[in-house]
Amino acid sequence: MPSEETEVVVVGAGQAGVAMSEHLGAHGIPHLVLERHRIAERWRSERWDSLVANGPAWHDRFPGLEFHDVAPDAFASKERVADYFAAYAEKIGAPVRCGVEVTSVRRHAGRPGFRVETSEGAIDARYVVAATGPFQRPVIPPIVPDGAVPVQIHSNGYRNPEQLPEGAVLVVGAGSSGVQIADELRRSGRRVLLSVGPHDRPPREYRGRDFCWWLGVLGLWDAETPPQGAEHVTIAVSGARGGHTVDFRALAADGIELVGLTASYDDGVLRFAADLGSNIARGDATYLALLRAADAYVERNGLDLPEEPQAHVLGPDPDRVTDPLPELDLAEAGVTSIVWATGYATDYSWLEVDAFDEKGRPEQRRGVSAEPGVYFLGLPWLSRRGSSFIWGVWHDARYVADHIATQRGYLAQES
Repeated sequence: MPSEETEVVVVGAGQAGVAMSEHLGAHGIPHLVLERHRIAERWRSERWDSLVANGPAWHDRFPGLEFHDVAPDAFASKERVADYFAAYAEKIGAPVRCGVEVTSVRRHAGRPGFRVETSEGAIDARYVVAATGPFQRPVIPPIVPDGAVPVQIHSNGYRNPEQLPEGAVLVVGAGSSGVQIADELRRSGRRVLLSVGPHDRPPREYRGRDFCWWLGVLGLWDAETPPQGAEHVTIAVSGARGGHTVDFRALAADGIELVGLTASYDDGVLRFAADLGSNIARGDATYLALLRAADAYVERNGLDLPEEPQAHVLGPDPDRVTDPLPELDLAEAGVTSIVWATGYATDYSWLEVDAFDEKGRPEQRRGVSAEPGVYFLGLPWLSRRGSSFIWGVWHDARYVADHIATQRGYLAQES
């Protein structure tokens, strides 16, 4: 049975795949976008019920379409974000095929291009774009054995407090997901412990401007390399309940019990690293540094923005910071659930090409792979700090599409 042919196969129809389709279409490059589920499926079915975007609607969007039913400074719900990408795909006429899973990609022998095997048959393509993003395989550290507590789930499987059995909950992870889930669980009346690791803690808003705006005008979204050792540090910021600055002191005051990094487990006892104070202090340092940079920008440019001296004042450390809990007997504490908000790993097992280093990480520069004809899109720090964010992936997709168009121009001279 002859295979189908197209110029470019884009794998994944989330924000990266839809952005890629727009720019390929603008170049007039024939392509297909293959999605094993629905467009932006992870927003719909792999996030908790109350999730909203972490950036305001004026910022977390593509240039070609606004959220017509979300106020510019509001935070779109997860369903609304998914609907937005579906509408965007329809607007640009993206050739998306849903329900088609890519099972393997291999380079042709003796001729250009790749054989893309899918659940619906084979496709031959000159170029392949891996637009599956960074959130492919949930990671749960192998610390607590199965059966130690009734429920252990990753944050991608958490939906709402009613899903969990009665009892206390330990949430592991101090990024946006862990903080928001812990806060929701506490508000539902649960006893909640939050394991806090290294993190950045920006202000949600300062001097009347959202932190997304501040990162933009300060040039921080365009930083091309992360600070040393901060390649995978999580950002603790929230759009929940209208948006607010994450403050671990306030969380502690609301009854959330803070503990250090979850380190080990033995015979029913979970042990924590003695790093709670240092992790919170480093988060405070990033928070205060951004405030100082914002103040300097205001003064340098003569802007009339209200001063917020109180934002620079940090309250006293909670008791658990000054006297950290070294260990916890899970049964004695009544912990019946652990929610692991511990991030994701990529999964490119289907991409059988020489495009990865010895640790399985894509070898690429601005999305252009070490394997000619293969591209990556949507990964953190692909080209800059904003690469894995909605608006950032749109700009990276333009670069990748331009690169493909240039290569097609050279190849056209072969004929």
